[in-house]
Amino acid sequence: MLEQEFTIDDLKRILLEGAGADEGVDLDGDILDTDFEELGYESLALLETGGRIEREFGVPLDDDVFNDNRTPRALVAAINATLKGLVDAA
Repeated sequence: MLEQEFTIDDLKRILLEGAGADEGVDLDGDILDTDFEELGYESLALLETGGRIEREFGVPLDDDVFNDNRTPRALVAAINATLKGLVDAA
């Protein structure tokens, strides 16, 4: 079975598709360790982002995934851990 990986580029694309980007925020810059709130993404935008990730990658996300993973780096790692768990369970 092929392993699917969630990348920072996937996250950037989904953030832009779902909520756009605040003026002055460059998602192509070094954002890996920047808090989502500092990037201009509030809870509603993150809920939309989570829904898009779930649909596109077929991964169930815990309600607290964004509370527990406040930066893009942490979120990408958490989603990949969940994806790995799904593959290992299959």
